[in-house]
Amino acid sequence: MIQRLRLKPNADRRLKAGHLWLYSNEIDVQATPLKSIKPGARAVVEAANGKPMGIAYVNPNSLICARVVTRNPDLRLDRSLLVHRFNQALGLRKRLFDKPYYRMINSEGDLLPGLIIDRFDDVLVVRLNTLGMELAGQDVIEALDQVLSPRVIVFKNDSTGRRREQLEAKVEVVKGELTEPVIVEENGVRFSVPVLDGKRTGWFFDHRSNRAWLNAFVKDKRVLDVYSYTGSWGVQAATHGASQVLCIDNDAQALNGARENAALNDVEDRVSVLEEDAFEALAALKTEGERFDVVILDPPPFIRRRKDVTRGERAYGQLNREAIRLLSNDSLLLSASSSLHLSMDRLTECVRGALRHQDRNGQIIFQGHQGPDHPIHPAIPETAYLKALGVRVFRD
Repeated sequence: MIQRLRLKPNADRRLKAGHLWLYSNEIDVQATPLKSIKPGARAVVEAANGKPMGIAYVNPNSLICARVVTRNPDLRLDRSLLVHRFNQALGLRKRLFDKPYYRMINSEGDLLPGLIIDRFDDVLVVRLNTLGMELAGQDVIEALDQVLSPRVIVFKNDSTGRRREQLEAKVEVVKGELTEPVIVEENGVRFSVPVLDGKRTGWFFDHRSNRAWLNAFVKDKRVLDVYSYTGSWGVQAATHGASQVLCIDNDAQALNGARENAALNDVEDRVSVLEEDAFEALAALKTEGERFDVVILDPPPFIRRRKDVTRGERAYGQLNREAIRLLSNDSLLLSASSSLHLSMDRLTECVRGALRHQDRNGQIIFQGHQGPDHPIHPAIPETAYLKALGVRVFRD
């Protein structure tokens, strides 16, 4: 029989407002002992008066002890519900994009907490980030077969979130066989995607629209791409007319991917790479007297937890200062952050401080966010994480 999970009085306000998470301190453990529920089990969520409010899966060992998957207490997290959610998500993506390269399911943003699916045409890369979704893995495969009939499905289950849910890291092809490179097309540029051994799903679709904006400003410019990964920014800049691109990353495998992607788009003569720590590389380039017309900063999140905010903001400030030192007069800085706990206002303040430290003027001409295939849940601010600033940098 399905379990029950009763909330304390007034603990249903966030749920009524649309939120999908329940915290352990919101549960009436006298009426429904949380520790008696098997991790990963599905439960009917009840208000304090016993009124059913929806279906959630439960992990009593996690701070977020339950995640709601439907408001209808008669439904379950099964193949039928997944098919319905996948069709809802597919309908949006078909309206947004004319080619099958996008984030197909964005966890809470698509009302499926704990589930990420990126689509590379007939190859799907799935991340089951929670125990509840892990237990629904076979239903996920069957529902994807019904909705999309993919040639290949990869389970890329190596996220840090899985460790918090006490799940092992593993990467496996659960349908089909990867016999050739996985290709993504973005903004008219083709890339080979390392879905098995790359970061996350192998690609970062979230910056697609921000890269499209930048592509309009790179013609005949010298471009520096810091934290380049496999060249998503830098190779696109080269294909859109940049005269020279330098990609910096400390991951040799990622830089090999950048070289391959430059060759894939016939711009290898204009793309070079440097394997080094970003801060050390920026300092060395300054010492060497290098100058660039465009600098792109797309670092990994420097702030992963609230307690890291002060230290992380210092890192963002330093990174932007070092980048601005390399910019020629009347140039462009693209400064991004994927840190949930760094707001757009605080990123702006980091850039402002860096500009004044280098005695430069700045004009913000662009504010970017995650693309529409990463929909934001209006009741869950944590689903809005990506920020990008396009800043014209010049002297008096």
